[in-house]
Amino acid sequence: MKLGIMGGTFDPIHNGHLLIAQEALWQLGLARILFIPAGDPPHKQRQSVTPARCRLEMVRLAIADNPFFEVSPIELERQGLSYTADTLAALAVTYGPAVEFFFITGADAAADLLSWHQPEKVLSLARLVVADRPGYELPLDKLRAGLSQINLQERMLTLHVPLLQIASQELRARIAGGAPVRYLVPDEVADYIEHEKLYRER
Repeated sequence: MKLGIMGGTFDPIHNGHLLIAQEALWQLGLARILFIPAGDPPHKQRQSVTPARCRLEMVRLAIADNPFFEVSPIELERQGLSYTADTLAALAVTYGPAVEFFFITGADAAADLLSWHQPEKVLSLARLVVADRPGYELPLDKLRAGLSQINLQERMLTLHVPLLQIASQELRARIAGGAPVRYLVPDEVADYIEHEKLYRER
């Protein structure tokens, strides 16, 4: 079975995330997509992050109408920093060798792959699916040099997706400024943000 993994802070989840997941599902012939909200993201230690229960609930609401999408609290239930390598290792134990993992990320994050915790382990446990993003080019020569033991051509795939430029950081700023986010996030997520009064203080 081919299982897609969408990791991220999802603060908040938005239609861009959902579009990338749907395109990966279709283009790569995946059985389903597992959304995994980060518990304690190591790259955001100096930033304010919305409580885990809220981010998990927003993901749950966003994917509820898609039978091929699931959400997992695996990183929220594990103590310590949320490293992709650790999550994939735990999933490998849970699902066994019959499942092939495809870890889906954006070109901006993949460009910093060498700074990830144990990137070789990540690529040994999953194929990296990189959603292209205007303005970002992967430093392939640098990645090949830093990951010389890994066949990047085999372990890394490029996912071409329709242009939908949405960033969670921009959404938080819009909400803080009173701007609408309708059509940028699912209606259920917009309603939850309004009900919980999220991002207002930002």
